[in-house]
Amino acid sequence: MTWVAAVARLRARREPGVLVTVATVRGHAPRDAGAKLVVGRTGTWGSIGGGNVEAVAIDRAREMVTASEPKPELIDFALNDKVTNQHGVQCCGGTVSVLLEPLPVVRAVAVFGVGHVGLELARILARQDLDLHLVDSRADLLTEERLGVLADAVAQVHVHHTPLLPEEVLAELPPGTHVLIMTHDHAEDAALCDAALRTDHLGSIGLIGSVAKWARFRKRLATEGGHDDTVIDRIKTPIGLPDIAGKEPATIAVSVAADLLRTFESAGG
Repeated sequence: MTWVAAVARLRARREPGVLVTVATVRGHAPRDAGAKLVVGRTGTWGSIGGGNVEAVAIDRAREMVTASEPKPELIDFALNDKVTNQHGVQCCGGTVSVLLEPLPVVRAVAVFGVGHVGLELARILARQDLDLHLVDSRADLLTEERLGVLADAVAQVHVHHTPLLPEEVLAELPPGTHVLIMTHDHAEDAALCDAALRTDHLGSIGLIGSVAKWARFRKRLATEGGHDDTVIDRIKTPIGLPDIAGKEPATIAVSVAADLLRTFESAGG
């Protein structure tokens, strides 16, 4: 498997990893600058030449995989028999610098309801490096033609058509997914809120709507859903930045996206 395919595989499986690159070479070395190795929790793909250089890089990469907020690192190696190495002698005679770049698991966001606001929000979030799930019960809103504005997305976009029970998608979402509920139907929104509160692996939960809508939902979640106040408080509503009061779909989308990015920052890596 090529290093490019290995990086794609880790991302698809939502597994962290480290991309190791021979950054510079002076004199003789097992591999030229640009050689790459991908290190995952249990596997490796590619090679930067074997021996002590590769073994040390793998050890350090595995430490980075388990770190909370890993940063890129540059490690220098002298390849001569006068250097005491952890994994044996490499006496090629040159020096090598190796760059280790973390490949963290990207964030995931699910937008339930891809109407006017949902589509504008998707256009903004698609510029971020994340997994973006778009969910709607209406097939005509999920056509390739309508979603063509996302063709150049940085995000990995996943489209879910759910004509019957959109809430069933919640169980399929990756751990930590941030959920934004903004469908065309208040009954659908209410069902999604109830199901989201019963789904333990989600990140933040946001609901679009008015104060009056939330008052009705909150009462229903307590009386019919049996949720206590602490659980119900997981839902943030209204979503968006309070200082942005415009009602145009694009304006609302900017506000919601900015609020979500702030949530990302608060959550850290």
